[in-house]
Amino acid sequence: MTLTVTDLAIARGGVPVLEGLSFSLPSGKALILRGPNGIGKTTLLRTLAGLQPPLAGRIEGAEDQIAYASHSDGLKPTLTVVENLSFWASVFGIQDIQPALDAFALNDLSDRHAGNLSAGQKRRLGLARMLVTGRPIWMLDEPTVSLDKNAVRMFSDAVRAHLGQGGSALIATHIELGLDGEVLDVGLNKAKPKPIDDFDGGFL
Repeated sequence: MTLTVTDLAIARGGVPVLEGLSFSLPSGKALILRGPNGIGKTTLLRTLAGLQPPLAGRIEGAEDQIAYASHSDGLKPTLTVVENLSFWASVFGIQDIQPALDAFALNDLSDRHAGNLSAGQKRRLGLARMLVTGRPIWMLDEPTVSLDKNAVRMFSDAVRAHLGQGGSALIATHIELGLDGEVLDVGLNKAKPKPIDDFDGGFL
């Protein structure tokens, strides 16, 4: 499954942030999103995931294929680690959560409530949700926030395994993950400010 984006334009809060963006993400590949803070990386991921409409352009190959991990960990604090993963697995029709527990070293925390986890542990659990979606295209927004070096390695290993199984990943990050993927600098597609027409010198 290849995700194809053609001449995409997107906005945040009604203000255009990126335009003329085209790329493809084939199976087995990772694409790393780069660009300064506020350029529109999160807005791009949200648009591709179907959480907001684009201003223009085409997105092909995304329908029911994408699992999106935002800045939020998406956890229910009153549920245990196992209960959280089981909940998300049931949403996507997945039976086995053990690979997700193993991938992010969560077995020893399986009976702990998510609300009692450290920030890094919560992040590991949030990322483990990706493994119980069954979706081939992963989209992740700054996934390594709060992770220590060992947990970053776990994440990178999980992404490599996903790619090896024919999946793909689009990752917005400022750090080096050691993945064999291309870099897409969305700063090159920053929307140009629109001129103010018929300005008469009064207050705007």
